[in-house]
Amino acid sequence: MESPYKGKTGINRLVNAFSYSCAGLREAIRHEDAFRQEVVLAVVLIPLAFWLESQLTGRILMISSVFLVLIVELLNSAIEATVDRISLEDHPLAKRAKDIGSASVLICLLNLVTVWALVLLN
Repeated sequence: MESPYKGKTGINRLVNAFSYSCAGLREAIRHEDAFRQEVVLAVVLIPLAFWLESQLTGRILMISSVFLVLIVELLNSAIEATVDRISLEDHPLAKRAKDIGSASVLICLLNLVTVWALVLLN
């Protein structure tokens, strides 16, 4: 069965998609403490990447690693919200889904630290 929201094309689809994306960012900022903390981290690290002396490639890697953390945190939050929507009862599969989502954020944070260290230490 197709979603009734599918079918819009062209500029209407783009406008709707942008609107939904903005709503998603607002919800993440409003309801997700970890996302807010990582946004603060991004606000500090992205300008710092421009301020520190490094090659263009290094800056791109540093900034991309920051954005990757934000992206994965949004996906993790979506997984958690979906699991909670299905059921709030304790279940091993719900715990597994949430733990795996959390692990993906941890790996992204480790990637961020590794990229920044390698770029800064040449």
